[in-house]
Amino acid sequence: MTPEGLQADALEIVRIPVLQDNYVWLLHCRATGTTAVVDPAEADPVLSVCARHGWSLSLVLVTHHHHDHIGGIPALRQATGCKVVANPADSGRIPGIDLAVTDGDSVSVGQARAQVMAVPGHTSGHIAFYFAGARALFCGDTLFLLGCGRMFEGTPEQFWSSLVRLRALPDETRVYCAHEYTAMNRRFAVAVDPENTALKERESVLEACMAYGCPTVPGVLGQEKATNPFLRADVPALARAVGLEAGADPVAVFAALRQRKDTF
Repeated sequence: MTPEGLQADALEIVRIPVLQDNYVWLLHCRATGTTAVVDPAEADPVLSVCARHGWSLSLVLVTHHHHDHIGGIPALRQATGCKVVANPADSGRIPGIDLAVTDGDSVSVGQARAQVMAVPGHTSGHIAFYFAGARALFCGDTLFLLGCGRMFEGTPEQFWSSLVRLRALPDETRVYCAHEYTAMNRRFAVAVDPENTALKERESVLEACMAYGCPTVPGVLGQEKATNPFLRADVPALARAVGLEAGADPVAVFAALRQRKDTF
């Protein structure tokens, strides 16, 4: 796969595949020339794309502290002098935070403004960046297409609450998650939600996409609401799928789904 420019109002968004299945997202404000990168696992691919476009990197937006999201930061800082934007709760785990942001804060990439959302669950300090004007959500490893991240540090209550917050965003929001996990997530989703008509329709499209090696990310949040089992833990069919009664506490349903996915 090669980087692909994706137009989103004031932002040009470039997908940069790195490592085995990570996506780094490069954001460029066409009006001001400001450029930011989200979760740079590696520096060289980011610098290469910037050089090809003639862009100068100003900001690094970090969703969480895992190495496959921050590994490129030291080299990018050295090469460009860019500033790092991250949750101060992770100051001991993310190198050189210049701008500390927490839930409800905002970050500007030129004329594009993002709301910072606390979405703990995968990690305790995980945040997301939601650009309402660009209809773009950069959610790290909290939400994947047809899935969600593993629950390393948070609780089921925290993780479900985070997913409900993301689910409340507009249907047209595009989901720029950090991994190409859709193929394996699709298999699990179909296993636990086999009668979901919207999921069946989506499955055929995804199969064709994957057959040609096309990237599946970004996705559309409205489609995730209809087909992602982890966003549907308050739906009776999903409760029954994990052996609970219809109307069961969605936190319990989510926890059961996450446990099943861990060993799927």
